[in-house]
Amino acid sequence: MNKRMKALEKSIIELIPELTDIYKDFHQNPELSMQEFRTAKKVAEYLQPLGYEIHEKIGVTGVVALMSNGTGNTVMLRADMDALPMPEKTGLPYASQVTGQTAEGVKTDISHMCGHDLHVAWLMGVAKILSQHKEAWSGTLILVFQPGEEVAQGALAMIEDMQDKFPKPDIILGQHVMVGKAGTVGYKAGAILTAGDSLHITFHGRGAHGSMPQNSIDPVMMAAYSAVRLQSIVSREIPPPRECRVNHWQHSSRNQRKYYS
Repeated sequence: MNKRMKALEKSIIELIPELTDIYKDFHQNPELSMQEFRTAKKVAEYLQPLGYEIHEKIGVTGVVALMSNGTGNTVMLRADMDALPMPEKTGLPYASQVTGQTAEGVKTDISHMCGHDLHVAWLMGVAKILSQHKEAWSGTLILVFQPGEEVAQGALAMIEDMQDKFPKPDIILGQHVMVGKAGTVGYKAGAILTAGDSLHITFHGRGAHGSMPQNSIDPVMMAAYSAVRLQSIVSREIPPPRECRVNHWQHSSRNQRKYYS
C-alpha cells in the first residue's frame, strides 16, 4: 500500500466514530420522500466548512456540493436520503419513533429500512476525507444528495434543476447497502443495481348467461392465463444471457460447442 492510501486509510478509521454518530442521528430522524428538509440541512451544514460550493433545494430538497482540485475528470458521487412509510421493529436503542404524513395526507410511521441513512453518512464521510486529502486526487468532484428515490421523483427533479448549471460528469458512481458479509464491497462491470416499475393492464370482458358460457369473454380467465404467459416470456422467448451461454459452451461436448458457437 502506497503512502497516499495509508494516509487515506488512517483518516477513514479515525472518522468512523463520527460517521457512526451521524448515521444514528439520521436513523432516528427519518424523513419521507421529498420531505427531507432536516436531512438536507444537516448535510449542507456539515459540508460548508469543508470548502465545498454548496447548492441547496435542488429538486425540492436535494443538495449538490462541488469542489475543484486542478485538472482531471469530473466525478459525481450520489447518495439518496429518503426513508420509508413503515414502522421500525428492530429493537435498536436508536430505532425510529417518528411519524408523519405521506403526500396523500395519510398518517404513517417512518423508518430507514432501505439504508439511505447509511448512504448519506458514507457520502458525508467521503466529502470530508477528499477535502482533507487533495493531494490524493485531482479534477472536479460533484456530490449529490438526492431526495425521493423511493417514489421515483427525486432523480428527475434534480436533473431538471441541474441541467446546464453544473459540470457534466465523466462518470457517476452510486452504491446501495446489500445483504452480504459485513466489511465487503461487491461490484461488477455494467449495470448492477436494479429499479422497480409498474404497469396497469385492463382486461375487457363480456358477460353471458350461465347456460351459454361460450358467448362470454371471461376477464378472470384472461388475467389468470396472462399471469402464466408473462412468466414464460423470459424463460421461453428471450435468449439466455451471454454469461449463461458462455458457461454452457465451456461445459459442453465438441458437437454441442459447435452448435452454441
